[in-house]
Amino acid sequence: MLGSDYPEDRLPDNDGVAFLAGAAAELQGADVVFGNLEGVLMDGGEAEKTCQNPKACYLFRTPSRYAAHLASAGFNVMSLANNHAVDFGETGRDASMHALQAVGILHSGREGDVARWSRGDLRYALMAFSPTRGSHDLLDYEKYLPQIAALAAANDIVIISFHGGTEGGNGDERLGFGMEYAYGEKRGDVVAFAHAMIDAGADLVIGHGPHIPRAIEIYKDRAIAYSLGNFATYYGISVSDNKGYAPVLLVELDGTGKLIGGSVTSYIQVRPDGPQPDPKQRAWKMISELSLLDFPDAKIRFYPDGRFDAGIGTGQ
Repeated sequence: MLGSDYPEDRLPDNDGVAFLAGAAAELQGADVVFGNLEGVLMDGGEAEKTCQNPKACYLFRTPSRYAAHLASAGFNVMSLANNHAVDFGETGRDASMHALQAVGILHSGREGDVARWSRGDLRYALMAFSPTRGSHDLLDYEKYLPQIAALAAANDIVIISFHGGTEGGNGDERLGFGMEYAYGEKRGDVVAFAHAMIDAGADLVIGHGPHIPRAIEIYKDRAIAYSLGNFATYYGISVSDNKGYAPVLLVELDGTGKLIGGSVTSYIQVRPDGPQPDPKQRAWKMISELSLLDFPDAKIRFYPDGRFDAGIGTGQ
């Protein structure tokens, strides 16, 4: 979320041109660069979501020209399935889709919207889920399993994104291994969801939503990141403590989707700047520690330089 001009102007200096510069070099080196777009890319328009005090309401409307900043930083596919994607109704999500398409960024999120593309000899598909209206429904994911199987049959690599898991209280960093809730709303059984997606044929599952990093799991030789936290959020979303940890997850897959290896590069958000390299490696340390806590018997090995692969123990 690169800044909002609603209900008042809270956009970065220099119109956000350099907001992603601290991480752009790394992002640009990957074949597929995915992110979750929180809010809408839209010029004008009134919010559909209502609040008693608009100045204390979480509504994000970023000018459509900011899509170019995402493209320049290296992003080429985005999720539009989250609780802010329809702050301005489906008209707002329409605007986001058009803005991304105009700069060559693919998207998924609205029911029926699946990103498909080819790179070299490989065919890719990405499908984004959320427990919010109008999106591929995280709470009723079983009905999509035949579609995931069909995507797996037609493509070499299938990526699943989900916006789910608890937020807003102590203990958000640990997986619930059951239905999770936030502010009285169901936010999905994210472990059951991720396993079901891979069982159906998906190759990589990427989570976001809790605003803090969570565990990584290797399941059936496929990687699952249960939450990558906040990455680049201008004013409007808290970046205090571990909410400011901004990991970049890099995974290397073979042509069948099997995990070869991966790494976590730690960035940190210190306002008013965007994500900056974190020499203390706090995001990586948090993710590696949580992974071993939540999956003590899992075959995953973490290395001091931020790499991980399928193994046993913490690695030395």
